[in-house]
Amino acid sequence: MNLLSAMRYLVALEEHKHFGRAAQACHITQPALSNAIRALETEFGVVIVRRGRTYAGLTPEGAAVCASAHHMLHEHERLQQHLKSEAGHPRGHLRMAAVPTAIPLLTRFATRLQARHPGIVPTVLSMSSVELETGLETMALDLALGYIERTGPGAPKTAGRDLKLNTWPQTVEHYFLLRRRADKPATKGSAAAALHIGQPIGWAEAAQLSLCLLTPEMHNRAIVDRAFAEAGVTVSPAIETNSVLTLALSVQSGTVCAVLLGAMVDTVRGHGALEALPLVAPEVRTAIGFMAPAAVKPSRALEAALGMLQEETWGAEVAGHSGALQ
Repeated sequence: MNLLSAMRYLVALEEHKHFGRAAQACHITQPALSNAIRALETEFGVVIVRRGRTYAGLTPEGAAVCASAHHMLHEHERLQQHLKSEAGHPRGHLRMAAVPTAIPLLTRFATRLQARHPGIVPTVLSMSSVELETGLETMALDLALGYIERTGPGAPKTAGRDLKLNTWPQTVEHYFLLRRRADKPATKGSAAAALHIGQPIGWAEAAQLSLCLLTPEMHNRAIVDRAFAEAGVTVSPAIETNSVLTLALSVQSGTVCAVLLGAMVDTVRGHGALEALPLVAPEVRTAIGFMAPAAVKPSRALEAALGMLQEETWGAEVAGHSGALQ
């Protein structure tokens, strides 16, 4: 048995929660994956996987083995990067994830990082806050971009766990109501053809409109619902989605409005038929930042990423594409 490969298959099974999909992700057959899991059980003398007609989860002993698997795979990747990298030229994979509303910033960061360090291969994933925190905890992720209010001793009780993380605040996001312009859009190519930032609108007034909002399980929706509640109103959205792309597209192609963070509004700046109104009363501000496990020694690729995200040039770029959008 190749222990490293078997551990990789176990991690894939935990991630996909399905023997067939895990095998496909590992580019092996399902019987080969099942045999590798049984070999691990024989090696350690414990039952690792709860078996029924379908995958039923890991046993407590299996969860312990899987935690060790994450550590082993992380150290293997870190060692490979150390051996393959030269001074100033890091090489290797870097797994990053962001909450959906922060994907535009993470994508911008990944492209800048890869352009500076062609030997780094970033993976950019979109995850919910809970998935992101789990990925950091298990070391399935190297770096994440999300709501830093959810981490640390001062986190709200709704947060998933008290993670030991290093954090690098990036921006304080503002909220906007995105809607179609009532007036006729300017002709293409003129300065007025770009997205118009309009006058502020209150959350209570926005609640009376036909809205497309994120689904209730998403952390951003909880923030939005609290803002409406603080304004003394409740809202019944016309459309709900777990896709931030759908938020923007529903406004472009329909008659609904949407609540978006500045970084998402920035992605539709070229659409002159739309306007974004700052949401006030209350003025909601949300801190977005990078996060990485505090107790894990970084790989060469992660070291390069951490260096870049703390540079003034990157900070200036973030400020120009998020927040108040002034």
